Order: sequence, then structure tokens, then C-alpha cells
Amino acid sequence: MRLVSFDPFRSLGCPGIHYIKPSHVFKERPAIEAADVLLFPDYADISLLYFAMGKKIFPGVSSYFLGFNKIEMTRAFQSCVPANVPLTLILPNTSSSREMVLEEMLFPFVAKLPRSCRGEGVFLVNNQSDWLNYCALTEILYVQEQLMIDRDLRIIWIGDRIVYAYWRIAAEGEFHNNVAHGGSIDVHNIPLAAIELARKVARKLNLDYAGFDIAMVEGHPYLLEFNRLFGLQGLNEANINTGEHIHQYLLKQHNQNRSADPEADLPLL
Repeated sequence: MRLVSFDPFRSLGCPGIHYIKPSHVFKERPAIEAADVLLFPDYADISLLYFAMGKKIFPGVSSYFLGFNKIEMTRAFQSCVPANVPLTLILPNTSSSREMVLEEMLFPFVAKLPRSCRGEGVFLVNNQSDWLNYCALTEILYVQEQLMIDRDLRIIWIGDRIVYAYWRIAAEGEFHNNVAHGGSIDVHNIPLAAIELARKVARKLNLDYAGFDIAMVEGHPYLLEFNRLFGLQGLNEANINTGEHIHQYLLKQHNQNRSADPEADLPLL
């Protein structure tokens, strides 16, 4: 199985892999065309590599497209697991929409930028001033009810299975649970309901690489988002090599595809 990766850090542990800089897509075309799978290409190159060149990519297109922004992601969640999505409003940033939000949401509530990571684009809106500051940052309003939690779960899905799960506990006085914001990690007492929800959504949406963020409120799991390029700190601390899991999954897929191809073992004419 010939593998090409555009991200040397996330594919560490995949044997015999060939690395290419994202800016060298055309320069390295022979290696790309010869590859069985392309790992972690830039989002901007997906149309070229997947549609125009017909290459298999990892993560798959579902992980790329649904993970591109919170709007597409949340609409998919609302479609397949509506009971597990916090009350969410997604509206154009107009004066009428801003008024509608304040009519339907009580302070405090959560506001997010459609594209952000590491908690950088997530804000707690406590009052009118906070609301106006948020509205000045975005063309699309994305607001959610605040869940009264001091931690959430990060559940890592690679290939066709969950490989790790842990709590992210907010630092004292901190709104964000992210490890990047000082949150701590706890691997004990992972709720089965959260595991089952992540597995259900990953399979339903055909995801093969995702870090799910799930909150628990009175025993009920709420799906907040998933990250296509999730942080690796928790996995590194547990000595879990994601590249090994990726390789095992891709090798299994490769062997299944060969066995399903009636001409795979025929001699060339």
C-alpha cells in the first residue's frame, strides 16, 4: 500500500510513507498519482485531488466537508441526533436576527464563530455589551444555550472505531474546557452514553477521523462539535500513536478493496 502524507506529524507511525509539502501538489504529481491513499491534504486541494484526480484521501470527504465549519456540522447533527444537540440558532447577522436571538436566548448564552478551533472562537455572552462585541466579529450568528457544566468529553474516532476518550476539565474560573486554555485531563468514569453517541454519529455521517466534544447534563449527552484536526496532547500523554491506528484502518480498507475487485489478481494483458 503506497501512502503519501501532507502532514508528517499526524501520520507518524505509518510505515513507508512519502511526505509532500502542500505547496508541491503539482510538482509531486507522479508520486500523488502512484499513491493508493493521500493523507491530510489541505482542504483547498480536496476538489483537485478527490474529484479531478480521483484519489482516495484520508480523512475522507465527509470528515473534511462536515468538519469545515460549525454550520454544516450542526445542521448534520440536528438531522441525525436532534435530541442530542443543544438549542442552537444559526442566522444571518442582521438587525432583525440579532433581536430574534435576544428574544429567544436568555443571558448568559454561548456564541461561536463558524470557523474556529482550540476554543478561540467560542464566547460566553453575559450581557448586551458582550453580544454587540460578538456581532461585530461575524457575518453569521451562531448561538447556543449555555449548558451548566465544568467539563466535557473528548472522544477520538479513527477509522471505524473509538481509540480514546477523556474528560477535559476547565481550570478554576475558566469558561473553556480546552486543554489549550489550561484544562486538565481525566480518563476515569467515561459515560457509556457518550461513547454510544459518538459511535452512532461517526457511522451515520461516514466519518473516519474526528475528535468529538460531548457534554453530559444529568446523564444525557449533548454533542457540541467534532474537530477534524483535533489536538494530540491527550493522546500523546497516553502514549497512543494515531499513525498506527490510521495505518491499520487504511490497510484493512485496502485489502478489502482488493478482495472485492474481480480483476485485482488477474495478470496484465
